Amino acid sequence: MGGAAAGRAGRSRVLRALALVLAAVGLWLTGGALVIHAKAALAQVLLQQAWQYAQLTGRPLRPWPWADTHPIARLGVPGRGTDRFVLAGASGRTLAFGPGHHDDSALPGTPGNAVLSAHRDTHFRFLRDLAVGDALTIERPDGVEVRYRVRETRVVDRRDLVLPRHAPAPMLTLVTCYPFDAVTTGGPLRYVVVATAD
Repeated sequence: MGGAAAGRAGRSRVLRALALVLAAVGLWLTGGALVIHAKAALAQVLLQQAWQYAQLTGRPLRPWPWADTHPIARLGVPGRGTDRFVLAGASGRTLAFGPGHHDDSALPGTPGNAVLSAHRDTHFRFLRDLAVGDALTIERPDGVEVRYRVRETRVVDRRDLVLPRHAPAPMLTLVTCYPFDAVTTGGPLRYVVVATAD
Protein backbone atom coordinates (compact mmCIF):
# COMPACT_ATOMS: atom_id res chain seq x y z
CA MET A 1 0.00 0.00 0.00
CA GLY A 2 2.78 2.43 0.84
CA GLY A 3 4.34 1.95 -2.61
CA ALA A 4 1.05 2.68 -4.42
CA ALA A 5 0.49 5.86 -2.40
CA ALA A 6 4.05 7.01 -3.07
CA GLY A 7 3.56 6.34 -6.81
CA ARG A 8 0.33 8.38 -6.87
CA ALA A 9 2.02 11.22 -4.98
CA GLY A 10 4.93 11.18 -7.44
CA ARG A 11 2.57 11.27 -10.44
CA SER A 12 0.61 14.06 -8.79
CA ARG A 13 3.79 16.13 -8.38
CA VAL A 14 4.74 15.52 -12.01
CA LEU A 15 1.25 16.53 -13.19
CA ARG A 16 1.35 19.68 -11.06
CA ALA A 17 4.78 20.58 -12.41
CA LEU A 18 3.58 19.95 -15.97
CA ALA A 19 0.49 22.12 -15.37
CA LEU A 20 2.70 24.93 -14.04
CA VAL A 21 4.99 24.71 -17.07
CA LEU A 22 2.01 24.78 -19.46
CA ALA A 23 0.50 27.74 -17.60
CA ALA A 24 3.82 29.61 -17.77
CA VAL A 25 4.13 28.95 -21.51
CA GLY A 26 0.53 30.12 -22.02
CA LEU A 27 1.19 33.33 -20.11
CA TRP A 28 4.40 33.92 -22.06
CA LEU A 29 2.63 33.47 -25.42
CA THR A 30 -0.30 35.65 -24.36
CA GLY A 31 2.05 38.32 -23.06
CA GLY A 32 3.98 38.29 -26.34
CA ALA A 33 0.76 38.78 -28.31
CA LEU A 34 -0.28 41.63 -26.03
CA VAL A 35 3.09 43.33 -26.50
CA ILE A 36 2.72 43.12 -30.30
CA HIS A 37 -0.76 44.67 -30.16
CA ALA A 38 0.42 47.38 -27.75
CA LYS A 39 3.35 48.24 -30.06
CA ALA A 40 1.01 48.41 -33.06
CA ALA A 41 -1.40 50.73 -31.23
CA LEU A 42 1.42 52.98 -30.00
CA ALA A 43 2.90 53.09 -33.50
CA GLN A 44 -0.38 54.43 -34.92
CA VAL A 45 -0.40 57.23 -32.33
CA LEU A 46 3.19 58.14 -33.19
CA LEU A 47 2.43 57.99 -36.93
CA GLN A 48 -0.53 60.34 -36.37
CA GLN A 49 1.75 62.82 -34.59
CA ALA A 50 4.37 62.61 -37.35
CA TRP A 51 1.62 63.15 -39.96
CA GLN A 52 0.32 66.23 -38.15
CA TYR A 53 3.86 67.61 -37.93
CA ALA A 54 4.35 67.10 -41.68
CA GLN A 55 1.06 68.87 -42.41
CA LEU A 56 1.97 71.84 -40.20
CA THR A 57 5.58 72.27 -41.28
CA GLY A 58 5.79 70.70 -44.73
CA ARG A 59 8.71 68.59 -43.50
CA PRO A 60 8.72 64.84 -42.82
CA LEU A 61 9.24 63.56 -39.31
CA ARG A 62 10.27 60.05 -38.29
CA PRO A 63 7.59 58.73 -35.91
CA TRP A 64 10.22 57.34 -33.49
CA PRO A 65 13.97 58.00 -33.35
CA TRP A 66 15.10 54.70 -34.92
CA ALA A 67 12.40 54.65 -37.64
CA ASP A 68 13.63 54.41 -41.22
CA THR A 69 10.32 55.72 -42.59
CA HIS A 70 7.77 58.50 -42.18
CA PRO A 71 4.17 59.09 -43.30
CA ILE A 72 3.91 60.55 -46.81
CA ALA A 73 0.15 60.29 -47.42
CA ARG A 74 -3.11 59.05 -45.98
CA LEU A 75 -5.18 56.41 -47.81
CA GLY A 76 -8.92 56.24 -47.20
CA VAL A 77 -12.00 54.37 -48.37
CA PRO A 78 -14.99 56.72 -48.02
CA GLY A 79 -17.94 55.27 -46.14
CA ARG A 80 -16.03 52.25 -44.83
CA GLY A 81 -14.01 53.72 -41.99
CA THR A 82 -10.75 52.65 -43.61
CA ASP A 83 -7.90 55.07 -42.96
CA ARG A 84 -4.22 54.15 -43.34
CA PHE A 85 -1.01 56.15 -43.18
CA VAL A 86 1.13 55.50 -46.25
CA LEU A 87 4.80 55.22 -45.30
CA ALA A 88 7.95 56.01 -47.26
CA GLY A 89 9.54 52.83 -48.60
CA ALA A 90 8.25 49.29 -48.83
CA SER A 91 10.70 47.30 -46.71
CA GLY A 92 9.51 44.57 -44.37
CA ARG A 93 10.14 46.86 -41.39
CA THR A 94 7.93 49.53 -42.93
CA LEU A 95 5.11 47.15 -43.87
CA ALA A 96 4.82 46.09 -40.23
CA PHE A 97 3.32 49.53 -39.49
CA GLY A 98 1.33 50.38 -42.62
CA PRO A 99 1.19 50.42 -46.40
CA GLY A 100 4.54 51.25 -47.96
CA HIS A 101 5.20 53.40 -51.01
CA HIS A 102 7.55 51.97 -53.64
CA ASP A 103 10.29 54.58 -54.01
CA ASP A 104 10.58 54.04 -57.76
CA SER A 105 6.95 55.03 -58.36
CA ALA A 106 5.14 58.39 -58.36
CA LEU A 107 4.24 59.99 -55.05
CA PRO A 108 0.63 59.32 -54.06
CA GLY A 109 -1.69 62.05 -55.31
CA THR A 110 0.62 63.26 -58.11
CA PRO A 111 0.69 62.46 -61.86
CA GLY A 112 2.07 59.00 -62.54
CA ASN A 113 1.48 55.60 -61.00
CA ALA A 114 1.91 55.44 -57.21
CA VAL A 115 2.51 51.84 -56.13
CA LEU A 116 1.66 50.87 -52.55
CA SER A 117 2.12 47.49 -50.86
CA ALA A 118 0.91 46.13 -47.53
CA HIS A 119 0.24 42.84 -45.81
CA ARG A 120 -2.95 41.02 -46.82
CA ASP A 121 -3.88 40.11 -43.26
CA THR A 122 -3.49 43.57 -41.71
CA HIS A 123 -3.29 46.93 -43.47
CA PHE A 124 -4.56 45.77 -46.89
CA ARG A 125 -7.12 43.24 -45.67
CA PHE A 126 -9.82 45.65 -46.88
CA LEU A 127 -8.74 45.14 -50.52
CA ARG A 128 -10.74 41.91 -50.62
CA ASP A 129 -13.93 43.99 -50.28
CA LEU A 130 -13.15 46.56 -52.98
CA ALA A 131 -14.94 46.38 -56.32
CA VAL A 132 -14.68 48.19 -59.62
CA GLY A 133 -16.26 51.63 -59.20
CA ASP A 134 -15.44 52.00 -55.48
CA ALA A 135 -13.88 55.26 -54.32
CA LEU A 136 -10.48 55.72 -52.67
CA THR A 137 -8.85 58.90 -51.40
CA ILE A 138 -5.27 60.00 -50.95
CA GLU A 139 -4.55 62.96 -48.70
CA ARG A 140 -1.18 64.57 -49.26
CA PRO A 141 0.81 66.35 -46.51
CA ASP A 142 -0.16 69.70 -48.05
CA GLY A 143 -3.82 68.89 -47.30
CA VAL A 144 -4.84 68.25 -50.91
CA GLU A 145 -7.15 65.25 -51.25
CA VAL A 146 -7.19 63.31 -54.52
CA ARG A 147 -10.17 61.05 -55.22
CA TYR A 148 -9.66 57.82 -57.12
CA ARG A 149 -12.02 55.28 -58.63
CA VAL A 150 -11.19 51.55 -58.72
CA ARG A 151 -10.89 50.53 -62.39
CA GLU A 152 -9.61 46.99 -62.07
CA THR A 153 -8.87 44.18 -59.61
CA ARG A 154 -6.89 41.12 -60.61
CA VAL A 155 -4.78 38.24 -59.33
CA VAL A 156 -1.38 37.83 -60.96
CA ASP A 157 1.77 35.79 -60.41
CA ARG A 158 4.42 38.11 -58.97
CA ARG A 159 6.87 36.94 -61.67
CA ASP A 160 4.47 38.29 -64.31
CA LEU A 161 3.59 41.50 -62.48
CA VAL A 162 4.36 44.55 -64.61
CA LEU A 163 3.34 47.91 -63.19
CA PRO A 164 3.36 51.00 -65.39
CA ARG A 165 5.52 53.73 -63.89
CA HIS A 166 4.19 56.61 -65.97
CA ALA A 167 0.63 57.86 -66.30
CA PRO A 168 -0.58 61.28 -67.43
CA ALA A 169 -2.91 61.62 -64.43
CA PRO A 170 -2.67 60.33 -60.87
CA MET A 171 -2.96 56.54 -60.78
CA LEU A 172 -2.86 54.30 -57.72
CA THR A 173 -1.85 50.63 -57.71
CA LEU A 174 -2.33 48.66 -54.48
CA VAL A 175 -0.57 45.29 -54.21
CA THR A 176 -0.83 42.59 -51.56
CA CYS A 177 -0.22 38.85 -51.27
CA TYR A 178 -2.99 36.47 -52.30
CA PRO A 179 -5.05 34.51 -51.32
CA PHE A 180 -6.26 36.57 -48.38
CA ASP A 181 -6.90 33.56 -46.15
CA ALA A 182 -3.70 31.65 -46.96
CA VAL A 183 -2.10 29.84 -44.04
CA THR A 184 1.44 30.15 -45.37
CA THR A 185 3.22 33.34 -46.38
CA GLY A 186 5.31 34.23 -49.38
CA GLY A 187 3.32 32.57 -52.15
CA PRO A 188 3.70 33.71 -55.76
CA LEU A 189 0.25 35.28 -56.21
CA ARG A 190 -0.52 38.97 -55.77
CA TYR A 191 -3.85 40.78 -55.59
CA VAL A 192 -3.70 44.04 -57.51
CA VAL A 193 -6.13 46.97 -57.36
CA VAL A 194 -5.74 49.71 -59.98
CA ALA A 195 -7.46 53.07 -59.47
CA THR A 196 -7.34 56.31 -61.44
CA ALA A 197 -8.05 59.86 -60.33
CA ASP A 198 -11.64 61.07 -60.83
